[in-house]
Amino acid sequence: MTVSRACAAIPRTCLHLAQTAGMSFMFLAESLLYGCIPPFRFRRILDQIVFVGVGSIPIIVLTGIFTGMVLGLQGYHNLRNIGQAGMLGSLVALSIIRELGPVLSALVVTGRAGSSMTAEIGIMKLTEQLSALEMMAVNPVKYVVTPKIIAGAIALPVLTLVFDVVGILGGYIVGVWLLGVNQGSYLGGMMRAAGVGDILGSLLKSLVFGLVMSWVCSLVGYRAKTTAEGIAAATTNAVVITTVTVLILDYMLTSLLL
Repeated sequence: MTVSRACAAIPRTCLHLAQTAGMSFMFLAESLLYGCIPPFRFRRILDQIVFVGVGSIPIIVLTGIFTGMVLGLQGYHNLRNIGQAGMLGSLVALSIIRELGPVLSALVVTGRAGSSMTAEIGIMKLTEQLSALEMMAVNPVKYVVTPKIIAGAIALPVLTLVFDVVGILGGYIVGVWLLGVNQGSYLGGMMRAAGVGDILGSLLKSLVFGLVMSWVCSLVGYRAKTTAEGIAAATTNAVVITTVTVLILDYMLTSLLL
């Protein structure tokens, strides 16, 4: 009997997943479509860019420089064992530009700004501010969600560039200043290994991650239960779902870009 019930639940589960996926993509399409329809709320988009981008710079710089320093320290000792310490620059540059920069930037911004997006929209729903916007003939998706999605897609690539620069600088500080790697070898290896294609691939990843982060966090907040517990659970779920999605997409995009 238990096996029969489990088998009978499979079609319902698949149908529910399909409905959820369809609703999610319709929410994204609606949000992006409203971004192309006047009136254009540039001030709200700018405010969100400042919140997501400028507000995240200190933690991005801190995370980036220590990531580069740890990578430089670990890489130097491993490369020295095989007599290739001069390749430290290429190791640090490729690791940060291709993978660590876009992924860690997305995860850090999700924890700081994405969770705030979910909580903000959930509280607006709890306090009936979204319903008030509808009563004033203002579409809540266009007014609240669309600026967040556009800002996420714009801000995260810029933050990734900041992360890449300070991360490579952190590796330089440890490798050249502290461990004595030749400066020319470090910089030359970095320039030879990391090309324009790697930088563009990193920016493409961060663009997708920024879009997904703001989309998922806004959607979860928009569908949160109108209770304090519901908003808290929605905030946690948004961070978890975004983190897992970013890691899955990172593998898929890496496979396409190689």
